[in-house]
Amino acid sequence: MAALISFITWLYLIFCRGYYWVSGPWLEKVKGEDAQLKLKKLPKVSIIIPARNEESSIEACLNSLLNQDYKGFYNIILVDDESEDATSAIAKVVPDPQKRLTIIKGAKRPDGWSGKLWAVYQGQKKAFEIIENEDFVFLTDADIVHAPDHISSLVTKAEKNHLDLVSEMVMLNCTAFWEKLLVPAFVYFFALLYPFRKIADQQSSIAGAAGGTVLLRCEKLKAIGGIESLRQALIDDCTLGAYVKKAGGRLYLGMSRQAWSVREYNKLGDIWHMIARNAYVQLQFSPLRLLLAILGMSLIWIVPLMCFFFGKKKTRWVGGRFTL
Repeated sequence: MAALISFITWLYLIFCRGYYWVSGPWLEKVKGEDAQLKLKKLPKVSIIIPARNEESSIEACLNSLLNQDYKGFYNIILVDDESEDATSAIAKVVPDPQKRLTIIKGAKRPDGWSGKLWAVYQGQKKAFEIIENEDFVFLTDADIVHAPDHISSLVTKAEKNHLDLVSEMVMLNCTAFWEKLLVPAFVYFFALLYPFRKIADQQSSIAGAAGGTVLLRCEKLKAIGGIESLRQALIDDCTLGAYVKKAGGRLYLGMSRQAWSVREYNKLGDIWHMIARNAYVQLQFSPLRLLLAILGMSLIWIVPLMCFFFGKKKTRWVGGRFTL
């Protein structure tokens, strides 16, 4: 019976889960001058970066964003979220000939706000002073580096396809042993939980985003109540995607070739903490949900192995199809 249930589950995952196992989609690369030709009007883009103790990565992040080839107006708002290191000091000396960068010293986080969202909210207030409804807010992290044509590509995708939110799962470090072992599995399971093609489908209730790269239409951000509507969200990026879709917004989530994280997870504990934290939050800190998830994963992954090695002839053949 377990073998049959596992077999049916795999059929569902393969054919009815948005083909999550297929690589991509990938954002088309569009250089600044090409974006200018393709679009009638180049909207403004206000980039918000929350940063807390990011002295090791902030220079690379800012340099990459200050050297975008986007021909329209864009500015960068860095919110120093009570850093205890040299994050602000380093940011202040990064070359900024166009005066695009504004550094905000973040206020103390009040009760009722989770994680970095308070810093993002402070950046949003500044952005709303600069951009209009038809313009975009771009949310990214201080440990991410961007290719020079990234903003141009994101804006072109949003404008040509009439999208309200364009998000990408950035390339993660995958050089150390534990990164090579666990990062691909993390990406695979993220795509399983949030199938990219389902997210783009207006008829599907599945929604999501990847927090490292989120281009969001200002009008739609205001429509959902701004960042303050997420203030207690534990998985803020996916909650943002859900709110935007519920408000009638059109979403795109894909894999990135134009943005990559410089954060390293050299030790098993580092990457395990990152994955376990996100997974348990997804389960809403429920032991019962955790137990059901373990049983479900056992059904999907362990049962086929057991069938392959210990099952009878036909059962072994079925198990082998999903094991090898």
